[in-house]
Parts: sequence; C-alpha cells; structure tokens
Amino acid sequence: MNNQKYYQAVGRRKTATATVRLYPGESGFIVNEKPLEEYFKVKECVIKAKEALEKVNLLENFKVIAKVRGGGFSAQSEAIRLGTARALVLYNPDLKKILKDAGFLTRDPRERERKKPGLKRARRAPQWQKR
Repeated sequence: MNNQKYYQAVGRRKTATATVRLYPGESGFIVNEKPLEEYFKVKECVIKAKEALEKVNLLENFKVIAKVRGGGFSAQSEAIRLGTARALVLYNPDLKKILKDAGFLTRDPRERERKKPGLKRARRAPQWQKR
C-alpha cells in the first residue's frame, strides 16, 4: 500500500487540521487509524466527512485515510471534507466546478475570538451592579 499512488491534501477548520490521502481503486474510510463510524459517534459528522465524495459519486472508488488533530469533532469532520475535496481536484481538475459550487473548496475563516482582559469572555462584560 505504501508504494501505491495516492492524492494528498490538507484541510483546516477552526483549530482542526486534517491530512487526507485518497487511494484509487479501493473503498473505505479511516480516520486516525479507526473506521469513520467508530471515530465519529455523531451521525452528522460522518455525513459531513463523506459529503465531498458523495457529491461527485466517487465514494466507492477511493480508500480515504485521514489524520486529524485539534478542534472538536464537528470542526474535524469539516476539515476532512475540505481535504477530501482538495485531493479530488488533484485527482481530476474537472471536478473543481462541482465541488466549488457546493462550497466544499472554501476554507471557513471563522475562528474563536480571544478573551479580553477585564471581560468574562471575548465580549461578555461582568454584570453591572448599582450597589
């Protein structure tokens, strides 16, 4: 399997980073050396991770191996989706329009705002008291 040709791309979302490899000719989905359904307990995350392959009807044509770190499960699944979409474009540039129209090639730039001094959170001020 190591000598085989694969397509690799990186996807990010919030603080999650996913390195995705697509191996043509096989089928399966492995995340951090576990099956996809075992790694993501929430069904929405499983659906999100597979979305890019399902959009172009190539789910059965690739074995996907993803290494993910950082962030929560939702951000990780979106990072896998972006990495998978980018790898699919490397495999076949004709898929770019379909994936871009679906919004899978756009990196979501929203990050958590830092906590400011004197406040409870980023913008939440302590409750005002008259006395």
